[in-house]
Amino acid sequence: MEEKILRLRDVMGKVGLGRTTIYKLIGENRFPPGILLGVRARGWTAESINLWISTRPQGRC
Repeated sequence: MEEKILRLRDVMGKVGLGRTTIYKLIGENRFPPGILLGVRARGWTAESINLWISTRPQGRC
């Protein structure tokens, strides 16, 4: 089964956070870093985002 790769716009819509907040959380090791797809492209597996959402404390980043 192929794993679906989400681009930043899709991730932002799914988690309800903006680009700056997502990259800040990545820098703090509090968000999955994603996969480099190219020089200026990053993607996240749907599974890693769903896991992050399910383990996130209610109402907190």
